[in-house]
Amino acid sequence: MGKALAVDPGEVRIGIAISDETGTLARPLTILNHVSRAEDARRIHDLALETGAEVIVVGAALDSRGQIGAKARSAHRLVDALRSISTLKIIPWDESHSTQIAAEYRILAGVKRKTRAKPIDALAAAVILQDYLDRRQTEDESA
Repeated sequence: MGKALAVDPGEVRIGIAISDETGTLARPLTILNHVSRAEDARRIHDLALETGAEVIVVGAALDSRGQIGAKARSAHRLVDALRSISTLKIIPWDESHSTQIAAEYRILAGVKRKTRAKPIDALAAAVILQDYLDRRQTEDESA
């Protein structure tokens, strides 16, 4: 296992998280402002190369029935844009409730209400990435 980069795509901001070298722990990295799909893909790919990531995990929220809705379709178009410019492994990943989980983490950590109002996109990306890393670890152990 190597480093993985995760993306929480949004209409305004894009949260980015990175794992440690062992692919075990995720941490928030940065927040990018959305420009265009092609430009976003280029900047995400550049970050992956700069950080030494071997895989890019893109959050794609499924609807309440587990189906691909409008937001997930948009995320899949970002996946396609990344695949068109990169040889890295690009994986769409269900990110349902990642933003709510990130907000709960802030509350549990005792972050003051005023600070909690700041964007949490990178923390949401870390939630997505940690879910991916944990699932991958479980699958590797059962194989």
